Amino acid sequence: MSRIRSAAIDAIYDSRGSPTVEVTVELATGASGRAGAPSGASTGAHEVQPFPPGGVSAGIATFRSRVAPALVGVDAADQASVDAALHAADGTSDFSRVGGNPATAASVASALAHAREAGRPLWSVLARPGVEGTKFPAIVGNCLNGGRHAIGGPDIQEFIAFADAPSPEESVRAAIAVHRHVGEELHRRYPTRALGRGDEGGWVAAIGNVEALEILAAACAAVRDELRTPVHPGIDLAASEFFADGKYRYREQTLDTEGQVGFVAGLVDRFGLRYVEDPFDEEAFDGFARLTRAVGDRALIIGDDLYTTEVARLERGLAVGATNSILIKVNQVGTLTDTFRTVDRARAAEQATIASHRSGEVPEGWLTHVAVAIGARGLKCGVLGGERVAKLNELLRLGRATSR
Repeated sequence: MSRIRSAAIDAIYDSRGSPTVEVTVELATGASGRAGAPSGASTGAHEVQPFPPGGVSAGIATFRSRVAPALVGVDAADQASVDAALHAADGTSDFSRVGGNPATAASVASALAHAREAGRPLWSVLARPGVEGTKFPAIVGNCLNGGRHAIGGPDIQEFIAFADAPSPEESVRAAIAVHRHVGEELHRRYPTRALGRGDEGGWVAAIGNVEALEILAAACAAVRDELRTPVHPGIDLAASEFFADGKYRYREQTLDTEGQVGFVAGLVDRFGLRYVEDPFDEEAFDGFARLTRAVGDRALIIGDDLYTTEVARLERGLAVGATNSILIKVNQVGTLTDTFRTVDRARAAEQATIASHRSGEVPEGWLTHVAVAIGARGLKCGVLGGERVAKLNELLRLGRATSR
């Protein structure tokens, strides 16, 4: 059996330069796995706590004193036992003693150690029931930033290329091409303005939501023509970030729930959106359901802050038909086992799953393996930046391995 001999934790930095952690798990056989945990900026209220009071240093100290000893002797091949040990060592409902980030890093590192000992790719040892072989996800690539990820840009947080080609190579190429077209158009329109890139590598410009969508939709159309690849526009509104006192407060308009349904449905129809994430506040199950009834036959309506990868909240959404898709982020719940519990329920209810990065990422490819293991409809990992490209390159490697 793949007994854990040791678990070590250290501080590292994420793509925003903020401290996070990585965990190294070593097995009695000498096999080891190491994983870092990302951190989000736009976070749902129902996520586990990324670190305990006292921050990263407190999480590291608690891991060393409570968690590492509890993991010794646990069979890494039994992911549920590993993750149960993490929960028991923490002893809270939201990982507020150890932190969800240390727990996430330990959970994934243990799985990586087991995979390496078994001589198998990570996705293979994590594959969920009903996932046959390798099913490659569409690329969900953030091409233009707004909201919390890019102060000074549009209200909407992300303007996305949804590249859904038959192969990873085609999808990756198309997403990168859309990003390039968006940048070229911004420079053409605003040759004297300073243009930057946001937390997730998308372009940042002081433009409005509709203008940003016009640029994105035109870029997707151009790439479809050039590469003959299916790529379509999408958005992540992160609407909780501009929801206050019962209204959605954009710079140019203020909308109630009915108005928000009409506005977003109009964007779907006008721009051919295939991907719409968090179009309402994180408690607005009814608003989500109304939009899903209106446009869910032609677009993915995805809950992120609505669900925070938490199975009980997903059950609430299923009861009212809130969405047809769910975003999956491991560190929202802290372990792979908790993640897969939600994934399995979503799959049983025929909800599409989107495996997602965080805005503060680590330059590792384990998320790509999670996406393949759950048969994800999409891999949301950005387009540019080393921490984003690491996930795209890992998908390319998996694609090549299966074609040999």
